[in-house]
Amino acid sequence: MGTVIRVRENGPYRIEGEDVTVLDWNGNPYTITRYPVALCRCGASTTKPFCDGTHSKIGFQAAEAAVPGSEDKPAI
Repeated sequence: MGTVIRVRENGPYRIEGEDVTVLDWNGNPYTITRYPVALCRCGASTTKPFCDGTHSKIGFQAAEAAVPGSEDKPAI
């Protein structure tokens, strides 16, 4: 299996894979110190774009979930 992105319930995006690169808006790579990579989804991390666990402290509640058979289209 290649790279997998898991949306954690009320938590970060967890990126699992052997060859993961996270780039900023200018195309510069971040230094990754932990695998799997966890990207902030709550917006409150002090280590953005990486998760620092703040979602638990602030009670982040995610609204999205995959819905089988849904007609939603990914953003382009």
